[in-house]
Amino acid sequence: MSLIGLIFVGLIVVFLLILGSKVVPAVVEYIAIERAVQKIKNEASTVRDIQTAFERHRTIDDITSITAADLDITKEGDKIVISYAYEKKIPILDNVSLVIDFAGTTRDRQSAKAVP
Repeated sequence: MSLIGLIFVGLIVVFLLILGSKVVPAVVEYIAIERAVQKIKNEASTVRDIQTAFERHRTIDDITSITAADLDITKEGDKIVISYAYEKKIPILDNVSLVIDFAGTTRDRQSAKAVP
């Protein structure tokens, strides 16, 4: 491999490492939101209890992308379903950004497929 090829490969690796360092915090926050929502679904029974519990988790886990007001809380049969969706914009360069759409729900996968 020539010196120019080595420099080119090194630049690509550095760019991917910088991109990864900017994307990883967004993914970690999404995982924290998912864990919080999964815990809350088993603990709380009213909309206000769910929102209060989420705000508690939000403070502890340093969640800044969504608030309790952004949660979509519904009831399907006898089960409470908590859903959320948000967009995270990650600046890469001066005028270039990466936009990631995150979404999650506590709906069972089998019942989600059965609903038309």
